[in-house]
Amino acid sequence: MSVDFREDGAAALEWAARYLERLPELPVLAQVKPGELSAQLPASAPEQPESFGDVLRDMDDLLLPALTNWQSPRFFSYFAVTSSEPAILAEMLAAALNQVAIVWRASPASTELELRVADWVRQLLGLPDGWHGHIEDTASTSTLAALIAARHVTGRNAVVCSEHAHSSVEKDARMLGMELRKVPVDEELRMRVDGYDLSGAACVVATVGTTSFASVDPVRELAERAHAVGAWLHVDAAYAGSSWICEEERWSADGVELADSLVVNPHKWMLVPTDCSLIWTARPDEWREAFTLTPEYLRTDDEAFSLADFGPPLGRRFRSLKLWAVLRCYGAEGLRAILREHIRLARLFAGWVEESDEWELVAPQRFSLVVFRRKGTDEENEELETRVNASGEIFITHTKLDGRYVLRLAVGNARTTEDDVRRAWDVLNWEATR
Repeated sequence: MSVDFREDGAAALEWAARYLERLPELPVLAQVKPGELSAQLPASAPEQPESFGDVLRDMDDLLLPALTNWQSPRFFSYFAVTSSEPAILAEMLAAALNQVAIVWRASPASTELELRVADWVRQLLGLPDGWHGHIEDTASTSTLAALIAARHVTGRNAVVCSEHAHSSVEKDARMLGMELRKVPVDEELRMRVDGYDLSGAACVVATVGTTSFASVDPVRELAERAHAVGAWLHVDAAYAGSSWICEEERWSADGVELADSLVVNPHKWMLVPTDCSLIWTARPDEWREAFTLTPEYLRTDDEAFSLADFGPPLGRRFRSLKLWAVLRCYGAEGLRAILREHIRLARLFAGWVEESDEWELVAPQRFSLVVFRRKGTDEENEELETRVNASGEIFITHTKLDGRYVLRLAVGNARTTEDDVRRAWDVLNWEATR
């Protein structure tokens, strides 16, 4: 191996710092064609060791041009994310420690810190006492675990969700061989409460902050109806749940205290890099029954807590370290200030849309998401999105509402300023009239 850990480590940290500094100058969407990077990479691994300096050189020359820069302040696609400086440093430490928390004694620190930071976030979001929380990689896995627990507890095989529920619900149900029933939405794009059959339902999935429109299902009514027929109520608040650290945003948490399980992703809107998905359950004993399996080689005499008993994976990364670092280095007030600013910027952009004769909002602005379109045809809006993203200035995505092609702008990066949102508006208008 040809690496000087301290010298090359300092160079890597300098590369990372320089990357963050020059993000505003880099194209947001990768400006390459499929296969362009592959054509520049050797077909096989090197026989002789190379220097870490060579790796950093190729980061600049090969990989950087092929990056879609999720860290850019003008990344407005999907749900924008931020890997913040304390979390980046914590990820480095987690890699150095390389903990594999299969049972408590394999990593007491990882196990106990994960439980504690999950409870810190539970308190910050105003969730009930007594809920068990832990970390999975993504909301797709967290929801998969919830469906497994629901099927185990109820002995049933049907999953009921909104037509606007995240695609992971459908994928998880398919992987588990469960029946999926999609329910239409009302005029506010919320899952309807009545008018469909819940017989045989193992789980009802309610969404707070749907992917396409950030709509909020009526959790309280859905919980009451689900529980009346013995079904499990799982709440997907992967994106919007983080907003509950702000008291004024807890309107969307109405009824969440009745949930049997809940997922919120700190890696979406709490400055933590992917992968960090928090899953809580109000029924930890029954949840544990669905996952507990201890082979002889993992049996110990310390009778300590094992997080492997609460989800699909056995091995677990030290994910809590980066969340712990963010919570300590920003503090609750620091996080609240950032989320409030994101919501303000989304409201500002929505106001520009409403004031314009050329644009229209197609759904109410909720949280930090704006769904809008240029007045005209679907083809014109699709072409507009293509031109805007090809410019490299900003990156947005689209969805469809009642068959119409509509555009999404999601604010969520800690580095995004009012100037960045104004630039997005200017680019959209320039490309629309070009």
